[in-house]
Amino acid sequence: MKKLLFIAMFLPMMVWSQEKVEGIILKISGDKEVPLPGANVFWLDTSIGTVTDFNGLFEIPYSEENNKLIISYVGYDNDTLTISAPRKIRHTLQSNGTLDEVLLTKRKLATSRSFLKAENVINVSSAELLKAACCNLSESFETNPSIDVNFADAITGTRRIRMLGLTSPYTLITTENIPAIRGAAQSFGLSFIPGTWVESIQITKGAGSVVNGFESIAGQINAEFVKPTTDAPLFVNAYGAVNGRFELNAHANTKVSDKWNTGVYLHGNTRTIKNDRNDDGFLDTPLAEQINVMNRWQYTDPENGFVSFINLNFLKDNKQVGQTAFNPDTDRGTLNAWGGEIDTQRYGISAKLGYVFPEIPYQSMGLQVAYSNHEQDSYYGLRDYNIKHNSLYANAIFNSIISDSRHKFKTGFGATYDKYEELVESTDYGRIENSVGAFFEYSYDDLSNFTMTAGVRVDNHNLLGTFITPRIHARYTPWDKAALRVSAGRGKRSANIFTENQSFFASSRQIVIDDEGGSIYGLDPEIAWNYGVSFLQGFNLFGRKGDVTFDFYRTDFTNQIVVDWGNPNEIIFSNLNGKSFANSYQLEFNYNIIDNVDLRTAYKYYDVKTNFENGFMQKPLTPSHRIFANVSVETSNKNGAFWKFDTTYNWLGKQRYPATLSNPEPYRRDEFSPSIGTLNAQVTRVFGPAFEIYLGAENITDERQDNPIIDVENPFGSNFDTTFVYGPIFGSNYYMGLRYTLN
Repeated sequence: MKKLLFIAMFLPMMVWSQEKVEGIILKISGDKEVPLPGANVFWLDTSIGTVTDFNGLFEIPYSEENNKLIISYVGYDNDTLTISAPRKIRHTLQSNGTLDEVLLTKRKLATSRSFLKAENVINVSSAELLKAACCNLSESFETNPSIDVNFADAITGTRRIRMLGLTSPYTLITTENIPAIRGAAQSFGLSFIPGTWVESIQITKGAGSVVNGFESIAGQINAEFVKPTTDAPLFVNAYGAVNGRFELNAHANTKVSDKWNTGVYLHGNTRTIKNDRNDDGFLDTPLAEQINVMNRWQYTDPENGFVSFINLNFLKDNKQVGQTAFNPDTDRGTLNAWGGEIDTQRYGISAKLGYVFPEIPYQSMGLQVAYSNHEQDSYYGLRDYNIKHNSLYANAIFNSIISDSRHKFKTGFGATYDKYEELVESTDYGRIENSVGAFFEYSYDDLSNFTMTAGVRVDNHNLLGTFITPRIHARYTPWDKAALRVSAGRGKRSANIFTENQSFFASSRQIVIDDEGGSIYGLDPEIAWNYGVSFLQGFNLFGRKGDVTFDFYRTDFTNQIVVDWGNPNEIIFSNLNGKSFANSYQLEFNYNIIDNVDLRTAYKYYDVKTNFENGFMQKPLTPSHRIFANVSVETSNKNGAFWKFDTTYNWLGKQRYPATLSNPEPYRRDEFSPSIGTLNAQVTRVFGPAFEIYLGAENITDERQDNPIIDVENPFGSNFDTTFVYGPIFGSNYYMGLRYTLN
């Protein structure tokens, strides 16, 4: 602190000194020298430094004690100039190829990891998303080994994702760094973001940034939407599959003025075919229809330093589940046939305003605000579940440097407001949650082999109290093409036990809450520490690039809401009494085999255990072992036309089933599920920049789970359960689609 005060007091006097060095820093662009804004200029072994402005210009105080001037910029060679007297200089930095990101998929930077960031971030571009049908965000991780995707139950068709061995509620899911999939949206929210709207995805392992809140425990998944200024004026994507699912996506973007651009993004899907391939009398996939609209506005004023985005969205999603004979008009509330409907309506508005100080390019301010109204009316058999969630979020951020751009910081404050109207059968669980907090995050980069980001935030929550959230990430490069990362952080959240475990409504289990006087459902908040280490090594083998990564992350829960299936007639929610942890090990190998042929493989091991009423055991339906492999092939581009081939294999080891020994013999399950492997493939013909057609197959080998529903003949009986799902229900699915882009 004394050092900062010293700099604050004396730096202005130094700047106004007559003794100074000034000049311009340039880079090579094409065959020309152009100004390089944001380059670091500082005296060696001092805290005296500056950053070049938008025109590449700088000035820095000079004294005889300092004669080594360091000039640096990420992606360029650092240069050291010997300065013996105040003077003007003109200097050009040279690009440094060794600082490029590691390319896991070479052709279009489809997936990449950075050697330079302190955080362990996997960047997924739109090129990676096109490797599969990717109809919505929940299906966009099929070709990514860091995220596991499985079905949540046997009737809703909901995709559940898992990160570091923990289900999605423990991962902060944001759109453009604004929390999006939370609260009432936890079960189905990922399916409410169409894949064509997504420009890129950033997956951060370990506790995320304190800037985005206190809820992240396992990591963060951020989806960046396409921008009206860079998206095509017109884009159309049509999709159809043999399981009866049809989709249409359309984007229309236009320039309104010199500073305003807008885009309208439409998504619609429907499934009207009743599929029952296993002849158990229940739909393998729900009947469904969805309409989803977003209007996006972008304001850009670089001369004055302003940029902003405004999004308005509306969604209506309806699903029908249950027996094929179920007719909601005549059978709802009766014993004629078992069925249910899940009707969701959601609308919202979000805005981001950014300001970069024109004369101080390293200094900026940002404001994020969002409001959403989410209303779900649903019933499963004779059980009603309705929830309405009004949410308000605001976050203000200030970015600047301390002394020079090696030392950066972010600070600001945020607030949330969540009102829940929740009716479970006949019980009202309505509540209001609100919080206000402040954060500070410091980043250090020695411009060589070490970077660090450390942050802390303090929040006051009306139900969770006042608490501190610390987090730290660091990266060290011990040798060429290597990055060693470590991280640690704390997260805290209120569990929405019903919407996060909505699948249990499609069973005969009775809901039991061990009310211990907590502030939410009579339970305490969930608190966990996450620790991680990751090592990335790039290499050249036989003239081809590759890399290998090893990750280990451990999550230790101070308290967790334990979901106990030990009694097949009950689902018990309780505070943790004992230990609960999740260990995640991942080994990933990526290699460019030959030109335009890339291989990505991974092995993952999970050790996830919790104290249940019956003892300390592995978490149910969490595979300990997973093997992943993806091969991508792209032919030579001839006159804009080429082929793309992608194949992905996923193998899951056995998974522990919840106990069923107290069930009658016909309704029992083994202690563990079988292992299962699925193979997906897609071929795309690109005819040019405007048009392409794709054909694909999911689960080519037609792997299917036998008897996924317990006591399927008696859905209103005491043994009925649809939650024992470890693999696909429908089997093979084939699809076809086209994409048209008007540039």
